[in-house]
Amino acid sequence: MANLITLSRLLLLIVVIAIAYLADHPWWQLANVLLLIFVFVTDGLDGWVARRRGEASVFGAMFDIAGDRIVELSMWIVLADLDLVPVWVPIVFVIRGTIVDTIRANQVVTEGKSPFSMIRSPIGQWLVGGRFMRGFYAVLKATAFCWLLFLQPLPRLVPDIWAAWGTVLISVGNVLVYLAVLICVLRGLPVVIEFVYEQRDSLIPRPAGEERS
Repeated sequence: MANLITLSRLLLLIVVIAIAYLADHPWWQLANVLLLIFVFVTDGLDGWVARRRGEASVFGAMFDIAGDRIVELSMWIVLADLDLVPVWVPIVFVIRGTIVDTIRANQVVTEGKSPFSMIRSPIGQWLVGGRFMRGFYAVLKATAFCWLLFLQPLPRLVPDIWAAWGTVLISVGNVLVYLAVLICVLRGLPVVIEFVYEQRDSLIPRPAGEERS
């Protein structure tokens, strides 16, 4: 059931993207914000259902991460294509996501553990696996996406208000985007750093019978 919810979220994402390109239908674009909010609500719902029904698994965790990544990267790319964010923003998320997900996939295959359980350092556990940071980061990205889609039809719906407040509204969106980029990079660093140290440690010769710490 939880995996079906994740799949339905991805299908709804396609609808959101299609409506975002309906330039001649600003009211549809405004209603599109509500659809996107529902996409993010179901993100938390699939995890809750998995725990309630005892369906939590490594595959489910990886599928949920993959679903999150598809939603995230698709939205950044679409927003860049619509000139709502600079093109370098999705590039940062694509590079960071590719590196981190490759490391996680390798660790899941070799160690058979949940992706968020492999971070060892306290700061890494707080940034990457901590419930607060995961929730804050998810809410921040969702807010940024919804805010930018909310701004999209305003010049046509309320031109006078946009003329007076457009700069301020765009500035709020920029703050949300840049903060999301910053946290994205910060949350990726512990994964990469610990992986590099782990690989370096595995290459260091050890005396016979001595175990690695």
